[in-house]
Amino acid sequence: MIKSPIQKVTNKLQYRAIGIVNGIYSPHDQDQINKGFLIDNQEKKIEAVVLGKSLSIVKKHIDLNNSYFWIVYPKNKNIQNLHLQIAGIWDPYLLNDMPKENSRGNTLDLLKEFHLKDNYFSIRGELVYVNIEKKEIVIKICSSFQVKRSKNHNFKLVLKGEIPVECLNHFVSLDVLREGNNLRMTQYEVIQKISPKKTLK
Repeated sequence: MIKSPIQKVTNKLQYRAIGIVNGIYSPHDQDQINKGFLIDNQEKKIEAVVLGKSLSIVKKHIDLNNSYFWIVYPKNKNIQNLHLQIAGIWDPYLLNDMPKENSRGNTLDLLKEFHLKDNYFSIRGELVYVNIEKKEIVIKICSSFQVKRSKNHNFKLVLKGEIPVECLNHFVSLDVLREGNNLRMTQYEVIQKISPKKTLK
């Protein structure tokens, strides 16, 4: 059975920032391939790194001259500064021994069956900032408690989009599309208000 590249959430307050981008991965250095660019079908370059768990797959199974659907985690510091962390590859034909004729077209059809498409991102987190004039929002993403030992256990994403100011400090679920180095929200759902953290006296 072919699994969706972006799984359904397991609980309504599940934080995440994950997407799927089709393109060619081009490392900066052939001897150290963990850093490079993801070059999309319009030849737009996005800074990218390959996470450790995916590095062996890239080294052993990937032809760097070919285009693949990459499962990625987005990071940015502003609306023009997109950076992608490559967490995996979604290729049912490579991994399931399916016929490879017109594999990209067939893979796009499979994505549609999961109600997904190229450059789609699922962003879920707390709405912490709204700029009405610039039509920008900031979402805070928290990692699971198992990895909070890391100094980067939470981060913020800057997105193009409009959400009412009244929704600040609410948990939201967003459908987002990548446009070049921008992430643009296409739809949102307000899940619930985030309760302020209690401090111990």
